[in-house]
Amino acid sequence: MAQKPWIVPIPGTTKLHRLDENIGAVSVELTPDDLRDIDDAASKIAVQGARYPEKLEQMTGR
Repeated sequence: MAQKPWIVPIPGTTKLHRLDENIGAVSVELTPDDLRDIDDAASKIAVQGARYPEKLEQMTGR
């Protein structure tokens, strides 16, 4: 939400205490320095492989 207000994660859970944790995340405020540190760390992660096997990938975007 700090980067784009229209992108919102939808966490899934089956446990009430995890739902409380997820709701509590609303009160977390990240500083510009926090966001920069997160972006720097994420940019160093090499993504490997496809998101879906080829057959499933052909079914996306329809």
